[in-house]
Amino acid sequence: MSESLAFNPNLILPVGTQIVTRVEIQDAAGEIARSRGTVGVIIKSPIDNSHAYRVQFPDGGEASLRRSELTIHSSWQQEGLQLPGAVLADFDLYECVIYRCIVGSRAYGLDHANSDIDRRGIYLPPADIQWSLYGIPEQLENKENEECYWELQKFLTLALKANPNVLECLYTPGVEMVMPLAEELLGIRSIFLSQLVYQTYNGYVMSQFKKLEQDIRTKGEFKWKHAMHLIRLLLSGITVLQEGFVPVRVEEHRLQLLAIRNGEMPWEEVNAWRLSLHRHFDDAFATTSLPERPDYEKANAFLIKARRSMV
Repeated sequence: MSESLAFNPNLILPVGTQIVTRVEIQDAAGEIARSRGTVGVIIKSPIDNSHAYRVQFPDGGEASLRRSELTIHSSWQQEGLQLPGAVLADFDLYECVIYRCIVGSRAYGLDHANSDIDRRGIYLPPADIQWSLYGIPEQLENKENEECYWELQKFLTLALKANPNVLECLYTPGVEMVMPLAEELLGIRSIFLSQLVYQTYNGYVMSQFKKLEQDIRTKGEFKWKHAMHLIRLLLSGITVLQEGFVPVRVEEHRLQLLAIRNGEMPWEEVNAWRLSLHRHFDDAFATTSLPERPDYEKANAFLIKARRSMV
């Protein structure tokens, strides 16, 4: 059973789910028949959370329990292993940000007057939290301010997988804050560029265009802005393979991309351009001088150095 089920109070748990009781269960005489923490399995689910579940226990006995009186077994096992709020209060992890940059439309040069300012970056937590039983969150996210900061190891892992959003963080001209460690990372950012860009970028664009085509068939419309960014991603990937850097600001193709976003370019023309770019991507892949894989050893050495600096 996934954790998402455990923390969704509105979800009706299915028959067969193993649970643990959160309350003592009394018998008809008012005596405690089962202690808090007893294991059981749901044998009948209600139609909504205002009604009770029917639960069977290992000895064959049964009881009716409301959702607040039981916990999914796997969730019960995890209790106590989550990072306590008090620890986070003692360490404001946003103060651990070592790199902050601007990405998205404003970084691409595709923004307009009402465009948001999307900030991304890296944070490096104190060793006490990193080494603790609780661990640390993989990312800090503030949706109101359009901010997201990846924990350093998560950031490096995504970069090694050629995640476009993360690679653009390393190459965006919109750097707002960079600590010495992050500056060192920017100095070796080329270690993350490899032929994986071809598979990652190409695969994502193909899957997303299929969804756009499905939207056209079923809804008669699709998101033009999304189509624009998919084309931009192909243009970016081709440049990475050919020239060994990640272009962030769009230059010569800016007007064409804006025409897509504004719905001024017919879908047939957009798709034809996409297919042409896939062919150019294939050619760039066949002739690229980038290595087959990124430099995992240098990335690992940097991570260890960064961890030691927090001791």
